[in-house]
Amino acid sequence: MSKSVKTGIILAILAAGLYAVNSPLSKLLLGYMTPTLMAGFLYIGAGLGMALIAFVRRVKKTEKTEARLTKAELPYTVAMVLLDIAAPICLLFGLKATTAANASLLNNFEIVATAVIALLVFKEKIGLRLWCGILFVTVSCLLLSFEDIGSLQFSFGSLFVLLACICWGFENNCTRKISSKDPLQIVLLKGVFSGMGSVVIGFCIGERITVFWSVFAVLGVGFVAYGLSIFFYVYAQRLLGAARTSAYYAVAPFIGTFLSLLIFRTLPQYMYFIALALMVVGAILCANDEPIFKKKRVKGQAYRENTAEKAEDARANTR
Repeated sequence: MSKSVKTGIILAILAAGLYAVNSPLSKLLLGYMTPTLMAGFLYIGAGLGMALIAFVRRVKKTEKTEARLTKAELPYTVAMVLLDIAAPICLLFGLKATTAANASLLNNFEIVATAVIALLVFKEKIGLRLWCGILFVTVSCLLLSFEDIGSLQFSFGSLFVLLACICWGFENNCTRKISSKDPLQIVLLKGVFSGMGSVVIGFCIGERITVFWSVFAVLGVGFVAYGLSIFFYVYAQRLLGAARTSAYYAVAPFIGTFLSLLIFRTLPQYMYFIALALMVVGAILCANDEPIFKKKRVKGQAYRENTAEKAEDARANTR
C-alpha cells in the first residue's frame, strides 16, 4: 500500500469522525431552530471556519500552492452547490421525524449511492474487493437497521434521510471531479453558496430564528461536522477516488450512533456488535482493494494497473 493511499485512508476516517457529531447534535438543536435554516447555518459555519483557516495560513505564510477552480469545472461546481443545498435539508427534515441513531445508520446508504453513481455515471473503475467491502458495509447497515423492527419504519423521516444520501452520492462524485483543486476554495464555495441558498429558502417558506444563541451553536457544529470534515474528505478523494473514500467514510454512522446512544441514554443490542464486526471486515477489504485489470509486464517493467484511480494516485504523488 503506497504512502498516498495510507494518508488518504487516515484523512477519510478523520473526516468521518468529524461528521459523526452532526446527527446527534443537530437532533438536539432542532428543538431550537427550523430544519432549512439550520441546513444553511451549518454550511455557513463551514465556510466561516475555512475562511479563518485561510486567514491564519496567510498571516503565518504557510499557504500551499494549490490549483484554482476554472470555467472547466463550473458544471461540477454548480451541481455540487445545488446538491449541498438539497441534501442537508432532506437530512434535517428526516431527523425531525426519526431518531438520531436511526438517521446515523441510514447514512450508510451514501456509500452504496456513491459507488454505484461512480461506476455508472462517472465510469470510475472499482475493484472486486471494494465491491465485497461495500457488500459487507451494506449488510452491516441492514442488520443494524433491523435491530429493532419498529425503529426502521419507512416513514417520511427515513425516506428523507435516504434521499439525502442519494444527493450526497451525486455530490461526492461531483466533488471528486474538482478534488485536485484547492480544498479551502471548495469548502468556502460550499459554505457561502449552499449555506446562503438554504437560508434564503428557509426565510421564503416562512421559517424564522426564535432562539438567537442557537445560531452560534449551529455555526460551531457546521465548522466541525461540515467544514473540517469536507476539507479532509476532499483531500482523501484526491488520493483514493470517490468510491473508496466513501467506503472508509462508512465509520461515520457507527460513531454517530455511539454518540447518539450516549447523548440519548440508550444501550446497544447484541446485533450492534455483530454489525460492527462486519464493518471491520468491510474496511479491511476496502483497504486492500486491488484493481481487476492489469497490463502485462513489458521488458522487465513492473505491472502497471490500468485504472483511473491509480493514475490519480500517481499525479497526487507528484504534487
